[in-house]
Amino acid sequence: MQRINKTGLNYLSGFGLASLSKEQVESIHYATLEVLGKTGIKIESDEATELFASAGAKVERHEGYAIVRIPPYLVEDCIRWAARPMTLFGRVPEDDFIAEPNRVGFSTFGECIQVIDPVTRKIRKSLKKDCGDISRICDYLGEINVMERPCCSSDANPETQPLHNVEAMFTNTSKSVFIASVNAANCRKMVEMAAACVGGMENFRKRPFLNIFVCPTSPLTLVKNCCEVIIEAARLGAGIAIIPMALAGATSTVTLAGTLVTHNAEVLSSLILAQLAAKGARCVYCSVSTIMDLKLMVGAIGAPEQGLLSAGAAKMAQYYRLPSWIGGGISDSKIPDAQAGYEFMMNALLGALAGANIVYGAGVLELGLTQDYAKLVLDAEAIKGIRRITQGIDLSDEQLALDVIHEVGPGGEFLTHMHTFNHMKKQSQPKLFDRRNRDGWVAAGQKDAAERAYEEAAYILKNHKPKPLPPGAADKMRSIIEDYEEELGIVKR
Repeated sequence: MQRINKTGLNYLSGFGLASLSKEQVESIHYATLEVLGKTGIKIESDEATELFASAGAKVERHEGYAIVRIPPYLVEDCIRWAARPMTLFGRVPEDDFIAEPNRVGFSTFGECIQVIDPVTRKIRKSLKKDCGDISRICDYLGEINVMERPCCSSDANPETQPLHNVEAMFTNTSKSVFIASVNAANCRKMVEMAAACVGGMENFRKRPFLNIFVCPTSPLTLVKNCCEVIIEAARLGAGIAIIPMALAGATSTVTLAGTLVTHNAEVLSSLILAQLAAKGARCVYCSVSTIMDLKLMVGAIGAPEQGLLSAGAAKMAQYYRLPSWIGGGISDSKIPDAQAGYEFMMNALLGALAGANIVYGAGVLELGLTQDYAKLVLDAEAIKGIRRITQGIDLSDEQLALDVIHEVGPGGEFLTHMHTFNHMKKQSQPKLFDRRNRDGWVAAGQKDAAERAYEEAAYILKNHKPKPLPPGAADKMRSIIEDYEEELGIVKR
């Protein structure tokens, strides 16, 4: 079980960020209630529309969709119904992550369609092997607390690709898994595969280690597939991670405050649907909203505004007492260079100081399109530093060390004092970042950080063995995929 030290301003030690005041958070909440009750949400599923209508929402029907206006009492009721406090379960208990307020963990970015090959260093499509290999590296890295699907299996059929992705992930990590299912049928099969890894559906419902991403369409729309996956995941007992991807200036207001309002409305409407489908459904408040760079017409996920929106989303999740999952550390750079490092630290540190439960973005480049093995390992090194920063300065008597200061006195030295020996191992010690002088660095081969990181990734893949699946689980997962592909008439490549 991973019970990470808390970050925040209300503890004897620990640094935090008051990104939004209580009054500002309430202002966003009340503005959201007005949007949900007056403007409403576009719903493209008949079943979802009926769930909202039967619960008291006002429904305006059109051909192929409905505008659903949700009254404040229904919003507040469903927020209360959502499961909390929440543990992000691992496949095994020692990999559980406690998602209490201000306990900060980290994860990879997902949905990447390509990788930088760790051997050739050339860009190529991501493969199922990459999904498994990156999962195994993350399983090894203590800085990565839960696991998002890092990249797609482009060598699998698109219709069943999510099943191949989870097979690669379940085989290579026992940490909590987050992944999109694309449709409700895939969601059912993925839950079956997860259940096979823990001894059956009853055990899975007790400790659901699979969390399904659902993505509302900005602005203020739940398309048919999204609704169906929310309903299916809720009824199966899987976690539901609700992740709007608004682009300020394009799919939301150009102002960040307005973007937070519609982003919040999209999260809450999805949460409400989940609770109406299965009261007590497990929901995670997520965000990867950012700005549309209106000069280049691209979604700039390495921009400082992305960090600001993520910090705001983390505060809204805390207000609702929901676990949070926010973007941070994502880079728009194309290689693991200085820009990648600067953008990772800028936004990942901001999210951590805001007290988000999971800051995700490790390993990703090029606007979220590319995973890189070296950046993943370098980001893990940076996370060590972020964790040290969030611990703050301990002001206990032992740490103030007045007796030591008096004893050493003016002109003395602390290097050989027993107090130094007792505490020296608590200093930060990087593994890949180089602190030697130039002569020492040259003598060691004068490799840059990225080269050292590629070597570390290769070492992990060669030597790390994840916790094994239960007997028969691998065969059961393979059988589920093969039977489903046969049912769909998919010809193997």
